[in-house]
Amino acid sequence: MAKPERKKPLRGRAGRMKGGRGSGRASTGQVRLWGRHAVEAALLNPERKHRKLWATREGIESLDGELPPDFPIEYADTGDLDRLVARDAPHQGLVLECAALEERDLIEAIQAAPGRPVVVLDQVTDPHNVGAILRSAAAFDAAAIVTQDRHSPPESGVVAKSASGALESVPWVRVVNLARALDDLTAHGFWRIGMAGEAEMTLAQAMPTGPIAIVMGAEGAGLRHNIAGHCDALAKLPISDRIESLNVSNAAAIALYALATREG
Repeated sequence: MAKPERKKPLRGRAGRMKGGRGSGRASTGQVRLWGRHAVEAALLNPERKHRKLWATREGIESLDGELPPDFPIEYADTGDLDRLVARDAPHQGLVLECAALEERDLIEAIQAAPGRPVVVLDQVTDPHNVGAILRSAAAFDAAAIVTQDRHSPPESGVVAKSASGALESVPWVRVVNLARALDDLTAHGFWRIGMAGEAEMTLAQAMPTGPIAIVMGAEGAGLRHNIAGHCDALAKLPISDRIESLNVSNAAAIALYALATREG
């Protein structure tokens, strides 16, 4: 069998990195993404508005696909890229500055992916966790993740790197009122299951047929009382009593796997 042809490396207009030093912060209204998977996914996302790609030559060679011939690339060394991103960020020779994604509408997201699960995050603020949950949401074909805009991390390179490209493919819906969003999900046929370690039912026992929204609380605090009250059922994962709880991103991945493999 012939080997599949490898795509040509992404290439564009080369330039020199002006000044050679950066603050690690993007310009107003922009975000900086780093790492091969995050950058490559953003470059391939037609909804992204790109400003500039800083890269080592090895970083450019690691990418697949083609860039427009006039795409702005500035070649830099690893030390210069280190100064454009968060301390010790694993940029892999690639830093992309681009506009943040446009806000997403919850109803549009679920109508675009009928029957698929939704993950609702109640004050989960760690960007690594949100990114990891986005990655699991992509792996198990979720329609969207939903967060409250004032109690969740902003779009950032940390989220994108942890999501490993999923930030570009899974709608991230930010809402003002999480309880109202849960009511909207009910109005569109979703059964809302809040994950809580003190629940009597396991997730398998709580799952009906039809679309499901999994509601996850922050580590330690768990679901707020009002949000738990907007769930149709509370459920737990059947973990051993040798450990008190799981990291929220691990719990979300297991819950999404359970939904993907349920019968009926």
